[in-house]
Amino acid sequence: MTAPVRYQPLAAAPTARAEIGQATAVEQSRAVAEVQAAVFVAQQRPRNKSVAVEEMRDATAQMAVAQKAYFRYRRGTEQVTGASIHLARELARCWGNIDYGVKELRRDDDKGESEMLAYAWDLQTNSRSATTFIVPHIRDTKQGARKLTETRDIYENNANAGARRLREMIFNVMPSWFTEEAKTNCDTTLENGGGQPLTQRIANAIKGFEAIGVTRAQLDDKIGRPSNDWNGHDVGQLSTIYQSIKRGETSIDDEFPTPAQTQLTAEEISKAGRRRKTEKAPETTDLAVASAEPPAEGPDGEQ
Repeated sequence: MTAPVRYQPLAAAPTARAEIGQATAVEQSRAVAEVQAAVFVAQQRPRNKSVAVEEMRDATAQMAVAQKAYFRYRRGTEQVTGASIHLARELARCWGNIDYGVKELRRDDDKGESEMLAYAWDLQTNSRSATTFIVPHIRDTKQGARKLTETRDIYENNANAGARRLREMIFNVMPSWFTEEAKTNCDTTLENGGGQPLTQRIANAIKGFEAIGVTRAQLDDKIGRPSNDWNGHDVGQLSTIYQSIKRGETSIDDEFPTPAQTQLTAEEISKAGRRRKTEKAPETTDLAVASAEPPAEGPDGEQ
C-alpha cells in the first residue's frame, strides 16, 4: 500500500525589494559616520563669534569679495539686485560650523526635469533650512525656450538654479545682523575702491566698459551726470553692473538700452496702462498686487 501524500503548502513568494550592494552599504555607513563626526566636532569646538566677525570684516574689505557680493539682472521693466551666492559662501566660511550643498535627487529625461535639494545646516545650533524643487531642462533665450538634451547643459542649468536656492538656505541659518553688516561693509569697500584714488577708479571703469562696447556717453546717461562728477557710490554701482554683465546675469542691452529700445518699452507700458483702465478689476486685486512681495531669487550666473 502506498503511503498517503501529505499536503505541503507552497512557500510564500519572496517580496520584491531593492538589493543594496556592498559598495552602497559602505557609502551609506560612511555618510552617517561623517555627519555624526561633523556634529560632534561642532559641539566640541563651538564658533568664536568675535573671531567670526573679524573674519567677515576682513573678507568684505577685499575688493575681490565685494565685486562679487551682488547679482543684478532684469525682470520685465525692473532691475533686480541682491546678495549673491558668492557672498553667502564666504560668510558661511567665516561663520563656521555650517554644512551646505545642492544635490540632484532624481532626473527624469522623459519629462525633461530634475528634482533638486538645496540645504544649509548649522551643526552647532542644529538650525537647518532645506528646500526641494523641480528644475525643467529648459533654457530661456531671446528666441524662446530651448529644450536641453546635452548632459553638460543640463548640469549647468541645474547648478545655476540650485545656487539661487542655496543662497537663501545659507542666509536662513545665519544671523541677520551678521549678513547685514557684511553687505554694508561690501558697499563701503566698493565706494572706497580698496584705497585706490577715485580718479583712477573712474578711468578704469570707463576703460573696462569701452572694452565691452559701452561708451562714456552711455555711462553718463546711466549715472545721470558726467564722469567728472561721479563719486565713489557711482563707481561702485558701475562695478556691480560690469561684473553682472561679465557673469552673464544681465546684458548690455538691458543695462544700456538704445533710444529705440527705450521708446519701445515706453509704448509697451502705455499700452499696458490703457488695457488696465479698460478692465474693471475689483479693488482687492489691486491691493493684493500692490502688497505682493517680489520674488527674492535671481540668477547667479555667478552664479
